[in-house]
Amino acid sequence: MSSSSSSSSSSSVLILGARGRLGLAAARAFAQAGWKVHAQVRPGASGPAIAGVQWLGVRPSDTAALAAWARDAQVVVQGLSPVYTQRAWRAELPGLTQNAIDVSRALGATLMLPASVYNFGAGMPPLLHEDTAQVPTTLKGRLRVATERQILAATQDGAMKAVVIRAGDFFGGGRGTWLDLVMAKDLTRGKFTHPGPLDIPTSWAFLPDLARVLVQVAQRRDQLPGFETLHFAGHALTGRDWASATEAIAREQGWLRPDAALRVASLSWPLLRMLALVMPTMAAVCEMRYLWHTPYALANDRLLALIGDEPHTPFAQALRATLAELDMLAPAPPAAAPVTLALR
Repeated sequence: MSSSSSSSSSSSVLILGARGRLGLAAARAFAQAGWKVHAQVRPGASGPAIAGVQWLGVRPSDTAALAAWARDAQVVVQGLSPVYTQRAWRAELPGLTQNAIDVSRALGATLMLPASVYNFGAGMPPLLHEDTAQVPTTLKGRLRVATERQILAATQDGAMKAVVIRAGDFFGGGRGTWLDLVMAKDLTRGKFTHPGPLDIPTSWAFLPDLARVLVQVAQRRDQLPGFETLHFAGHALTGRDWASATEAIAREQGWLRPDAALRVASLSWPLLRMLALVMPTMAAVCEMRYLWHTPYALANDRLLALIGDEPHTPFAQALRATLAELDMLAPAPPAAAPVTLALR
């Protein structure tokens, strides 16, 4: 494993959008690693008390205020993202990207962009390398490609560095994911819903693991070129993998009768397409349907060469932690007090 490029005790990071799922996971991971964390949120907002994390409510476009507040930051994590509609992405993503670029250049920092597989499009091969051809077939894919090119251009004069860390679908880190909105929504009633065929393997990123990768890459930023792309492999899971793991937990929690099996349902995409006519969010979801019908995994050789082993929480453990975070699991019974004998 490569050695760290700097002592964590002297390291500082600015996290943009620190109240989002990824931003908050990153704040916790950097703080746990001993970094000083500047956590940006919208004006008037704040965040949970975490040792080592300082919160500031300021617009991401206020470069002067951010740079003055986080003047010791060597790394900027881009956790900002528009709401999940096509209109918002088209209107807001270039500006949010420029906000991250502007403060990174002002600080002379390394910008870290957690990215997706949208760039590769519906014809992507089953194993994605950093140099795999990017042929986006959706609006979000084209915007993601443009975002990474926008950041690449900003590194050309040496005023900042940047690293793109690409991962699959997120789970963990709070509400608002496929797991809690669709897949496990009816799990307490013995039902699991999968958005695609059950035998298609796709890539999933457990957010606490991905956040630890951000920290490890940040610690080795001096070993990176001016612009780099890395892939996070995470978990390669089929719908059957998800159904099997959730059934075990459902049985343990008493959501299934002893003689009953988990009911596995398919997501009704025709219904979503009807809803998409009046709901912009559903239109954006339907645009990305191909991701559930296209097998893919991320090759992480370049990441491993930099950091050594990829942080990898076993799937059953990660799923249990995620469901517990969603307040779905019954609390574990308290441990019995040890029996002691009083001898006279």
